[in-house]
Amino acid sequence: MNAEIIAIGTELTSGAKLDTNTQWLSEQLSDLGIPVQFHTTVADDLDANVEVLKIAAGRADIVLITGGLGPTRDDLTREAMAALAEAELELDEPSLAHIESFFHERGIPMPERNRVQAMFPRGSEPLPNPIGTAPGIWQQLPRDGKPACRLAAFPGVPSEMKRMFFEQVRPKLTGNGRVIRRFRINCFGIGESATEELLGELTARGHDPEIGITAHEATITLRIIAVSDSVEDCRRKIDEASADIRARLGDYVFGIEDEELEEVVVRELNARRETFATVEWATAGGLAQRIASIPDAVRCYRGGGVVTTEEDYLDAIEHFTSTKPVDYLLCIGAEFFEQEGERPVSSIPIEIHERTETTAATLRWSGNPAITRGRTAKTVLNQLRLLLKNGKLPS
Repeated sequence: MNAEIIAIGTELTSGAKLDTNTQWLSEQLSDLGIPVQFHTTVADDLDANVEVLKIAAGRADIVLITGGLGPTRDDLTREAMAALAEAELELDEPSLAHIESFFHERGIPMPERNRVQAMFPRGSEPLPNPIGTAPGIWQQLPRDGKPACRLAAFPGVPSEMKRMFFEQVRPKLTGNGRVIRRFRINCFGIGESATEELLGELTARGHDPEIGITAHEATITLRIIAVSDSVEDCRRKIDEASADIRARLGDYVFGIEDEELEEVVVRELNARRETFATVEWATAGGLAQRIASIPDAVRCYRGGGVVTTEEDYLDAIEHFTSTKPVDYLLCIGAEFFEQEGERPVSSIPIEIHERTETTAATLRWSGNPAITRGRTAKTVLNQLRLLLKNGKLPS
């Protein structure tokens, strides 16, 4: 059994909006042990919609569709599903009553155009939408020589789509008798190729569990995907792989799942009842913004200064080390550029003031300044993380 997910909407193919529904649905099917082999995105064009549905129904056992169920003329999913089944659209009175009540409860008249949302291909089944006006559609399409293809069309609104999936579609789907579980481990201070070298055979094709490597803004994420007959065995595989990864990567590992460096640092400082502050020049407040986004940061973060001159930089350091001292002060100085061959290289000095000690270093980057400044903020946070963890910075 395999699946395909189709996202419908010109706003998606034009790049005006990002398709997050497909990612979410893929994860849900993965948890059911149903592999997704194709993602298709198509514009609001009836002929194109019919074509992609026909292709999908021919190669996938389950087809999940999002978008195109609204009341406007460019919402064509129901017409495409009707054309696929060579069936007429029919009015479903219970669905119409629900849509009418939705408007009545809000004290506004229902536009006549909304009646189209209660139209369904003959032989299909409405999927009620308790929190919106657009019902979904459940359809089974006979196929020669193999089981019928099961199609489910959802509204494009994520909250409506997710509830409809959990309450009405998920119970209709049976997996392959396999359980799939995922887990992520986050690292910093090491590149992709060096990570792969340290992990060795763990990232080899066919390894059980599967371990993949991705990088985003210098954070390395290891994705562990375990497949088995039971949840317990998946968890065992993940636990064993996690322990092996930590043993091989050591201090490069800083967190799991969605954890960011700033969360780890704030949590540790709060546990120790210590405080910190920041002074920034090159990063223009980027470091402070990361820290301030963590709700618990108010307990340990004493604010920061964003400066543009050497005098202000030194005054801000004096403020947080003498006037209103903190346990740790993270400083990012001015950025300087120099040419190395054909590429410009930037140098950014950083300092960590720890009570009576100061550690200084110069970070050298090449590439997009927007990326290197974010990497600088992360590097300073990581330096503080290592200092808190080991009592000293790595040599």
